[in-house]
Amino acid sequence: MTQAPPKFEIFVVTAPGLEKPLAAEMREAGFKKPKMMPGGVRFRGNWNDVMRANLTLRGAIRVLARVGSFQTMHLNQLEGLTSDLPWLSFLDRDVAVKVEVVTQQSKIYHAGAAKERIEKGLRAAIDIPTSDDAPVTLKTRIDNNMVTFSLDTSGESLHKRGFKAAVAKAPLRETMAAMFLRQMGFDGSQTVVDPMCGSGTFVIEAAEMAAGLLPGRERGFAFQHLATFDAEAWAEMRSTTAQPTDARFYGSDKDAGAVRMSGDNAVRSGVAELCQFAQTSVGDLVPPEGAPGIVIVNPPYGSRIGDKKPLFALHATLGRTLKERFAGWQVGLVTSDSGLAKSTGLPLKAEFAPVAHGGLTVKLHSCTL
Repeated sequence: MTQAPPKFEIFVVTAPGLEKPLAAEMREAGFKKPKMMPGGVRFRGNWNDVMRANLTLRGAIRVLARVGSFQTMHLNQLEGLTSDLPWLSFLDRDVAVKVEVVTQQSKIYHAGAAKERIEKGLRAAIDIPTSDDAPVTLKTRIDNNMVTFSLDTSGESLHKRGFKAAVAKAPLRETMAAMFLRQMGFDGSQTVVDPMCGSGTFVIEAAEMAAGLLPGRERGFAFQHLATFDAEAWAEMRSTTAQPTDARFYGSDKDAGAVRMSGDNAVRSGVAELCQFAQTSVGDLVPPEGAPGIVIVNPPYGSRIGDKKPLFALHATLGRTLKERFAGWQVGLVTSDSGLAKSTGLPLKAEFAPVAHGGLTVKLHSCTL
């Protein structure tokens, strides 16, 4: 009888405020007993689960594998206790490691000194090189004198799907767009319209979700540099194909450059045939043919782009256009300013948790017309 692979704690990081939709996504994907924590969701799994989480979860920013912990209050013990851990179970001694340390409420309070001792412990244990530009990062948290080691198995943030060469000003991250679509009840079958599409994030995410395209299908990950990497299992896991869909997705923007950018990004993502982009002002927006679907928009907030006063008129125009032409549609509006949401004149409610985004706190406001 084949023994099941050992399980360990895995922490899936997301933007604060999106823990609930990420946990729902994980349950649907078959990850066992996900538990929400501040800033993410944890569960117990194995290295195949690590690969699958990186490959498939649209709301994940990164995936951390907890590989060791111990308690100490003395800096001079840190090196020895570090060297005692079974590092060759996870690390390849030919691949350099970057060590990061965060410490709080602990006797070991100097992160730089702790980093030096941990690096010495790694060299003493397995003679592994350490470097600040290494492909693998060992994240160390020293909290209340408990030292916890986690391997960052993702590398670059998972919102970087590997397709978007061009982005608009203050872009909404793909991970956030996917979770906002989920909160709007998007299941892949509804038409989605974004009247201020920027670089096309909402439209492209919706099209990929409808086609069953995995978000990490073409990018690389840090776990590929670990001793635990199973290339055969990974190749099988990635070997999925797009599924047919009748749904279509529409983006528009008054800026011709944004429309070109969105179209190019859709081509690189492999969903161009499902998407349509047009240069259209908000006041000229008309619904596509077919049943009502979802209008979702991330308009300028005024906090970072331009003056806020003209934005009230823009939001009022958006609200008037939607009320007149989009009866029966669901509307989702992302903003950091509830006053701007109110200026649409739509019966928008902020029923979901606020989300940290680029130094701001934004909320998804929604209603049905």
